[in-house]
Amino acid sequence: MISDYFAFVIKYISQRRLRSWLTVIGILIGIAAVVSLISISQGMQEAIQSQFEQLGTDKIIIMPGGGGMAGAFSGGGSSTSGLTDHDISVIKRVRGVDAVSGMIYKQATIKFGREIKYTSVIGADPAAEWVFSSFNVDGQRLKTGDRYKADIGYRFTTAQVFTKEVKMGSQLDINGQAFKVIGTVQEIGNRQDDSQIYIPIETARTLFNESNQVDMIYARVRKGYDPATVAKDIEAAMRKDRNLKKGEEDFSVQTTAQIAGAVQNILGIIQAILVGIAGISLLVGGVGIMNTMYTSVLERTRDIGIMKAIGARNSNILTIFLIESGLFGLIGGTAGCIFGLSIAKGVEIYAQFAGYSILKASMNPWLVLLGLGLAFGIGCASGILPAMQAAKLKPADALRYE
Repeated sequence: MISDYFAFVIKYISQRRLRSWLTVIGILIGIAAVVSLISISQGMQEAIQSQFEQLGTDKIIIMPGGGGMAGAFSGGGSSTSGLTDHDISVIKRVRGVDAVSGMIYKQATIKFGREIKYTSVIGADPAAEWVFSSFNVDGQRLKTGDRYKADIGYRFTTAQVFTKEVKMGSQLDINGQAFKVIGTVQEIGNRQDDSQIYIPIETARTLFNESNQVDMIYARVRKGYDPATVAKDIEAAMRKDRNLKKGEEDFSVQTTAQIAGAVQNILGIIQAILVGIAGISLLVGGVGIMNTMYTSVLERTRDIGIMKAIGARNSNILTIFLIESGLFGLIGGTAGCIFGLSIAKGVEIYAQFAGYSILKASMNPWLVLLGLGLAFGIGCASGILPAMQAAKLKPADALRYE
């Protein structure tokens, strides 16, 4: 019986191909938008999560001001509320802190051959290998005693910063000072990190005229201690040292897990907004199916009368029209899933060309099932009222319909 219903519906749809495809397009666009946006945003969440997992959950990041990461990366180390070596000594005395390291983060003029570019230079303590232990280096890592030596980001070696590749042993001029390249940080996956240069922190102090300032402080939590509790103790110690009341902090203390959670929450909100906007297209597609189904009921009024006259029940008529509307949704959903995943993959490929290879579009099977289920559900829901109208037609009235 069900196979007869499907054969009947498919025959009708194939006879009105243009109208059927126009109906399907509405659902196709909506599902494609939802699937592509979820796929891309899920990929972004996974990429960010992997970055923080590489950094480790036992790290605490202390930054100047209350602006989070932006405060540290703005070169704000020279501000009155900046961080200094004194803050490092205060943090070292906090119970549960295993190691502390400061970092200088500046924008600098980089010259290679005759080309000049502007990029980020990080002054790091070579002795604190634990800070960058998750980053693999080809060649040599900076070590204690190094002066004018540098490790460079991956993009320098692939002619994406300068027109020529920067090789091991090459010379780079940073703010007019010559540095020898001794190592290359393997690809991290985002444009900014892969375009950075790492130099010894003492050399950076001289180069940028920073006597005891730092732009960021990393603290490693001793095993057996809770990072969130240690972070609160660090905040309390720095507040006491600076004679500040709670809520007046001119610095921020966050664990890597807290930062990752905050970023994930923001991405979740953005994802919900984008999917909500895409849902409007699904609503429009549903209205299109409903309009088509009402037209279908009018066109087949006499057919409905004939079917009822030879014994078809209301439930049979209702089932036929619900199958038809569901098929519209399912066909649109299938095409929408294919199109949406293609868009997401295209964004991934474009991101790789732009230097963000860490971004991978999520291709989880549940996303396809979600798209198909949503499309089929909207199709069936849109066809309920027209199907009920068809089922309620009286045989005599339907046979007289012209």
